[in-house]
Amino acid sequence: MIAAVALAVAALPSSRPDLGVAEGHCRHDEPGPAFLVDVVGLKDRKGLIRLELYPANDEDFLADDNALVAAGKTFRRVERLVPQTGPVELCIRAPAPGVYALSLLHDRDGNRKFSFLSDGVGFPGDPQLGFRKPHAAAASAEVGTGVRRLSVRMNYRRGLFSFGPITGVRR
Repeated sequence: MIAAVALAVAALPSSRPDLGVAEGHCRHDEPGPAFLVDVVGLKDRKGLIRLELYPANDEDFLADDNALVAAGKTFRRVERLVPQTGPVELCIRAPAPGVYALSLLHDRDGNRKFSFLSDGVGFPGDPQLGFRKPHAAAASAEVGTGVRRLSVRMNYRRGLFSFGPITGVRR
């Protein structure tokens, strides 16, 4: 599954890192649906952390962001440098209350390209990662009219073919 996730994430175009950012950016005291994600289990404090919001169906989950936007489908992105200390959290706006699939990427070298060998991934619901991407239902969460707080655990390559959390790491 991880190989497929790696391929799906690697296939995402990096030429437009701003696509979906304006729509996804949370603003202080702004009402409306949003996810506030606590990032747990970072391998280290370098690079970028990116949170993306997709429609909660297998066809659109981890699909090309340009294609989603061109088709008028939901896509949001929030990206920032990993802070050197303290808790790591990201807020991403949803277009309306409902169920959405989310993916979290730790781009350790900050090149905006997924590296199967070094980068980490995480999803709500913490689905077991194997040789293909998780089903959207396993990586989805529901949000109402306010802010929904979630905790997402990062997974990194362990051994030749598996991904999992870094043992003993909390934040």
